[in-house]
Amino acid sequence: MTVSSVAWGKTITDINGDRVDIPDRPQRIVLGESRMLYTFAMLEPGNPFKRLVGWPQDLKKYDRQTWNIFAHKFPEMLNIPSLGFDGINDINPEQVIALKPDVVILPELARSSDAGQRLEKALKAANIPVVKIDLRVHLLQNTTRSVAILGDVLDQPQRASAFNQFYQQHMQVIQQRLARYQGPKPTVLLQLHLGRRNECCVTAVNGSLGEVLSLAGGDNIAGKTLAGVFGRLNEEAVIVAHPDFYFATGSGDSGDSSDLKIGPAISSAETRASLIQLTAQQNGLKQLRALHNGHAAALWHNFYLSPWHVAAAEFFAKTLYPDRFKDVDPEHTLQQIFTTFLPVPYSGTYFYSLEKASP
Repeated sequence: MTVSSVAWGKTITDINGDRVDIPDRPQRIVLGESRMLYTFAMLEPGNPFKRLVGWPQDLKKYDRQTWNIFAHKFPEMLNIPSLGFDGINDINPEQVIALKPDVVILPELARSSDAGQRLEKALKAANIPVVKIDLRVHLLQNTTRSVAILGDVLDQPQRASAFNQFYQQHMQVIQQRLARYQGPKPTVLLQLHLGRRNECCVTAVNGSLGEVLSLAGGDNIAGKTLAGVFGRLNEEAVIVAHPDFYFATGSGDSGDSSDLKIGPAISSAETRASLIQLTAQQNGLKQLRALHNGHAAALWHNFYLSPWHVAAAEFFAKTLYPDRFKDVDPEHTLQQIFTTFLPVPYSGTYFYSLEKASP
């Protein structure tokens, strides 16, 4: 990523290598995904909404807990013009152009879409700068680059550098300790959105949280049969594999009975009850030894599109290799991110480990 000054602004090289000219201090910013707030709020000190003039409401749709927490502290957030409810696939290009943005920041997706391509083409035809970042697909490769790019867009390169240094220090601890490990890797089933679907099991492999699990030394049972970022394992494959460990993700709130309850407004007791209830409803899961011998855990789903996933990497590693990571505290790491970089306090439950069942 490079930035060079020009007479009227600066040129930024985005995550795809495209050079984009933007104003030096953009005042009208549109986000192509409101869950970019997880990162945006770290890099825009004070009020993170002061320059936002448009975004879709995917944050409200998929993470109402975080939406409510930010809206309570910054009610002006509710006045940001809505560009739909489902990210870039739901954005009308004409609506964006009418907002006269100085720059539009779009996410890289696991699968490109016709709607996304049309949006990008329309914005470029209207001479509106488009900067692409990747905080949701290839996390290990693109997170620090994307944070640096966003930091330069916002004129906050030092803040971005400070976070990236924190991130790299924590990730290197995991890599270095596991590099010295010569034993077998524990096999793992990673199930995304436990409860949202009645079937077993949607998972991530070559990207997203699957990539983070691999860094943390997990042998993903889906890696033998699935080649993409996301995929699905059937019940029979899960039962035959009998993984050593089971991880479930979710983002359900207190009133949600069909998604694992976990997040900033959820207690650990609620997460435990939800995890036990939802795994018992799926034939492919309730037979797993991992659910009864203390090798099952849950984590917040939206780690997959936030640099906060550094804490998820620690949680995976500590759960899989407790002796090697006794001194690592994923919750403390996440609390540090909130205290140092975010304008809202840490709260709720982002991780939960299910204790061994009583005989």
